[in-house]
Amino acid sequence: MTYLPGTSGVRLPRLPAEEFLRWSPVAAVVLVAMGASLATASGLPGLLAACLVPVLAAIALVDGRRFIIPDELTLAAVVLGLIHAGATGWTAGEGIALAVLRGAVLATMFLALRVGYRAWRGREGLGLGDVKLAFAMGVWLDWPAMPWAIDLAAGSALVAYVLRQKLGGRRLRRAGRLPFGLFLAPAIWAGWCLQNWFPLS
Repeated sequence: MTYLPGTSGVRLPRLPAEEFLRWSPVAAVVLVAMGASLATASGLPGLLAACLVPVLAAIALVDGRRFIIPDELTLAAVVLGLIHAGATGWTAGEGIALAVLRGAVLATMFLALRVGYRAWRGREGLGLGDVKLAFAMGVWLDWPAMPWAIDLAAGSALVAYVLRQKLGGRRLRRAGRLPFGLFLAPAIWAGWCLQNWFPLS
């Protein structure tokens, strides 16, 4: 434990040096992405996107380590997205309604893929957490940006899997597991940036 000046003897846990070094790059990336969000869109939309960054980072980290996407984090992303949609639509009601529609369509597509793969292969290929995260993606992204973001997530996941197997001296297996949320979460932010930098039609 350590004491801080002016804290009236409040003891704070000391962060081990190895933990600090381990998480410093992650914190740096999050801060840079938050700054980029504020620079990409002014006012409330940029602020909401900046708040989304640590939520998506937490989703990616948890899924990467535990193969699970906490519902609380997905809900936070959805709530931020709905506020964003209300602030950027022609009217708040129209923006939110369209965001919910996009989210429902994308989540339904992911759910159909999950059910279809399970019927075909007899095992799970996509988690329910990924389906819920797809809803959040639809809430945040416009129609043209969604396919681009999904391609980015799928492509980066495939490259990561191949590299992991090759570098580990293991064979490529069709039944190999990979935490898709680790790639889907940052793709949401990347898609948001894309649709703001280069408006898609």
